[in-house]
Amino acid sequence: GEEEAAAPVSSEQRVNSVVLKQAALVSERLRSLEKPDIVIPGTLLSDAYDRCGEVCAEYAKTFYLGTLLMTPERRRAIWAIYVWCRRTDELVDGPNASHITPTALDRWESRLEELFQGRPFDMYDAALSDTVAKFPVDIQPFKDMIEGMRMDLRKSQYKNFDELYLYCYYVAGTVGLMSVPVMGIAPDSQATTESVYNAALALGIANQLTNILRDVGEDARRGRIYLPQDELAQAGLSDDDIFAGKVTDKWRFFMKNQIRRARMFFDQAEKGVTELNAASRWPVWASLLLYRQILDEIEANDYNNFTRRAYVSKVKKLASLPIAYTKSLI
Repeated sequence: GEEEAAAPVSSEQRVNSVVLKQAALVSERLRSLEKPDIVIPGTLLSDAYDRCGEVCAEYAKTFYLGTLLMTPERRRAIWAIYVWCRRTDELVDGPNASHITPTALDRWESRLEELFQGRPFDMYDAALSDTVAKFPVDIQPFKDMIEGMRMDLRKSQYKNFDELYLYCYYVAGTVGLMSVPVMGIAPDSQATTESVYNAALALGIANQLTNILRDVGEDARRGRIYLPQDELAQAGLSDDDIFAGKVTDKWRFFMKNQIRRARMFFDQAEKGVTELNAASRWPVWASLLLYRQILDEIEANDYNNFTRRAYVSKVKKLASLPIAYTKSLI
């Protein structure tokens, strides 16, 4: 009836409209009409991409190894996107994060707009500028990621999962939307472009929820709680319980539900990964399997994510690579 017409748009609906826009962009291949040709000397450009590869190798080894199976052009583009995301994240989480102001994020956004118009500011920007000219990548997910950083400056609590979902989309789901146009969809795939984007989005959200569950103790020490307040209350928990950091039955019950939800997003993601271009599947599988294991580690630590950081050991990481590779071939 009347009430429904005025219902607020849920975060999932808002995000879905971005997904549809991305999917349309790929199917229409509009990029040649809108995107200017950048004139950057070739040697400079390949240096820029190499530098992006080095950063990726240093900070995301497993993911980097995964990218080496992709075609050179795709691999370089993924590195450029990775580096931009990392730099964006560093603004809020890096060594100078305590001095960061909304103005700095506005400046970063103008730089983003410039590089999308073929006017890069530095070497890393040049690599991304070339990437977005070559692939049907839209600026929206990049702007949304900056919006997620703004949210981080303003907000240290989330009322409910709807609010948290939007945050997870901004800071991590966006990465899926940036990457799919570069990774490409398998030529023989029967899936709709939209469904592949939705799977990439689900993987970003699953990874972010996993980060949040892994880092509860660390975040609490910084005065931040990224857990849905209403669900904490339903479990009979308060912020004080989290700051106190005691593993109780209430906490275990709450965590089980949070982990179940994250796994649901991983399952959603898994359906779409198989639709990606075969050579591009591998870094995605690697990240999916590794992040999934973090949830297992939290359980193995008896839900103590206050003082123990669940991490996947080197041996386990290496063991999961052949599995990821085998899965990527199926």
